[in-house]
Amino acid sequence: MRLETDRLVLDLHSVGDFEALHAMWSDPDTVRFLGGKVGSRQDSWMRLLRYRGLWALLGYGYWAVHEKVSGRFVGELGFADFHRPTEPSFEGIPEAGWVLAPWARGKGYATEALSAALGWLDGAGYPRSVCIIDPANAASLALAQKVGFGAPKTVHFGSEAITLFERVVG
Repeated sequence: MRLETDRLVLDLHSVGDFEALHAMWSDPDTVRFLGGKVGSRQDSWMRLLRYRGLWALLGYGYWAVHEKVSGRFVGELGFADFHRPTEPSFEGIPEAGWVLAPWARGKGYATEALSAALGWLDGAGYPRSVCIIDPANAASLALAQKVGFGAPKTVHFGSEAITLFERVVG
């Protein structure tokens, strides 16, 4: 499922994305708000496989994002259903997620790519999506609001309280 914007190409992950994906997930600043643990090569490989599997099983998933002109790996974003043990549950609702390589931040790429992905999700007939964001992650909070996620509420993820945002179409 390929999408294009003015500056970006969103496509399924390929084996060729592995080294850049691993470099991104190995960066402590990248994972600061995403659990805080840098990924091993095996973790990154399993992530790449999981992204491809989402599409086959759910009909939606994550895209690898590249600059259109250079082909450089920008990051990844998309939708998943990770069956997170939350109360209340949001199983069955596409959960948006995004992460950019350090060099790609602050260029408007996340807004451009996420807007395209949400347009695709809307067109595919999914009237609702959610995302969870660390309250200290100001950049992601601003992005979520910019693309229409709102109505923050606290849900419980195991023993941890997290903030869930919702986007409803129509």
